[in-house]
Amino acid sequence: MNNFERYLTLWVALCIVVGIALGHWLPGLFQVIAAAEIAQVNLPVAGLIWLMIVPMLLKIDFAALGQVGQHWRGIGVTLFINWAVKPFSMALLGWLFIGWLLRPYLPQDQIQSYIAGLILLAAAPCTAMVFVWSNLVRGEPHFTLSQVALNDAIMVVAFAPLVGLLLGISAITVPWDTLLLSVGLYILVPVLLAQLWRRQLLRQGEAALQRMQARLGPVSLLALLATLVLLFAFQGGQIVAHPLVIALLAVPILIQVYFNAGLAYWLNRRFGVAHCVAGPSALIGASNFFELAVAAAISLFGLQSGAALATVVGVLIEVPVMLSVVYIVNASRGWYENHT
Repeated sequence: MNNFERYLTLWVALCIVVGIALGHWLPGLFQVIAAAEIAQVNLPVAGLIWLMIVPMLLKIDFAALGQVGQHWRGIGVTLFINWAVKPFSMALLGWLFIGWLLRPYLPQDQIQSYIAGLILLAAAPCTAMVFVWSNLVRGEPHFTLSQVALNDAIMVVAFAPLVGLLLGISAITVPWDTLLLSVGLYILVPVLLAQLWRRQLLRQGEAALQRMQARLGPVSLLALLATLVLLFAFQGGQIVAHPLVIALLAVPILIQVYFNAGLAYWLNRRFGVAHCVAGPSALIGASNFFELAVAAAISLFGLQSGAALATVVGVLIEVPVMLSVVYIVNASRGWYENHT
């Protein structure tokens, strides 16, 4: 992890301040940006999101799917957490905390939108940062690569039905045409383009691919921060009126991360999986594809929605929370291996 990634929380906090200030000083500019839409897709935001997502998907090697059987127990645990536990546990936590316990302290007209954002945040596992987390826990690289490739393949077909199901259960209207458009625009097309680009670069050698990934890494993060500035420019009034909203939205996200990481770690230990697989399994199980969540929230509910704000809170706490999980995994290695 480079210094820029390490201090992502600081940069996101600065984006909050800059975005709110610009939204107050230049409201006309952001009205023009908000109006730049075609078929409910905001063009400036779509461009930024592509700059976020495509460089990350360039790291995915679908040839690694052939290695899935080598670590089938760890793969099975991670798939169970990612697709059968995490989305449903986040929805439950959203209903419990946002819909009930913390409801009196939040804007009443945004409650359902906040819950929708939390559901979107947990509906897809992380694609890029998990390679960093895996390296920090000395994880088995072939397991991490094959698990991420498998998750991405599942995400192409499972994201829309899963989101539609959970939003429907939450009594939130599902705009299926926009949801399917988001899947095509922010999952299917970027995956295909990234894989074609990856294949082209590999014809020039592995070094060419690595050089391109190194160049695109800062571009991806800068695009993320620029998107956040836009979001907070539109959300500024709501945040100033309800300054505790970000902290309150963080509560179910934090519980969800530690619960899913702990469950994945315990299940791997229970099934006798090596620590070098259990570590990245717990981290993949806990982390979220927040770039996709932000993109989908904007497309489905708009730049000024509570859903978009809820997904941004996931970005804000991602690095410090995941680093704490890394610390726990490394510190508990002796306890873990005494059993396996």
